[in-house]
Amino acid sequence: MCSSDLAAVAARLAAAGASVVVVDRTEDDTARTVAALRAAGGTALGLGCDVADTGQVGAAVREVVRVFGRLDVLVNCAGITRDRLLLTMEDDEWDAVLDVNLGGTLLWCLTAVEQMRRQRGGHIVNFASVAADGNPGQSNYAAAKAAVTGLTHDLAAELGPSGITVNAVAPGFVATPMVDALAERLGVDRGEFLDQAAARSALGRVGSVEDIAGVVAFLTGPDSGFLTGQTVYVDGGQP
Repeated sequence: MCSSDLAAVAARLAAAGASVVVVDRTEDDTARTVAALRAAGGTALGLGCDVADTGQVGAAVREVVRVFGRLDVLVNCAGITRDRLLLTMEDDEWDAVLDVNLGGTLLWCLTAVEQMRRQRGGHIVNFASVAADGNPGQSNYAAAKAAVTGLTHDLAAELGPSGITVNAVAPGFVATPMVDALAERLGVDRGEFLDQAAARSALGRVGSVEDIAGVVAFLTGPDSGFLTGQTVYVDGGQP
């Protein structure tokens, strides 16, 4: 999971007046984000959860409903990478990425939908990626994100009659610690790495976590009520 993405989305939704539940691998991992939201006057709760564990996801959703009485928005942004060329990839590297990026998204959708259907409404935003179109060394990640896109479109059709919208955000190259780690693994200078990515963008820059958070806020807000089953590419206009 990229904690900077998580924090930016949480801050944007809290600024719009939402009571925010921050979920990470452990409750301690949420502490910094929760403290910042509360310091800014927001209402926030932190929960620890393995997103690929059915029991933990169910317990987390029940706790949200116990504390706040309802669940109106689900943002699935948990993700990991285990980059390696497919011919040398280990089974556990494939399985781990699929379990978290796809399995975790599916499990949270299925669990949250039970509550949303009782409420007759809700918004789900899944994190896909431009890497779904294929990226050498990321076949596991690409496969998971492509599946998330298909899952999003299917769920939108199935859940529309219950008043639930389901959309996906597909970020392009965004300056995050995950990207810094990738540059380090590749043995390239971070600044040059970002400059090369910026040159491939129509806007001449890489994205920020705030760029992504703004789109998520729109997809979970009142102005997107007639928008569902879409994957929104937030990539700065890559060719």
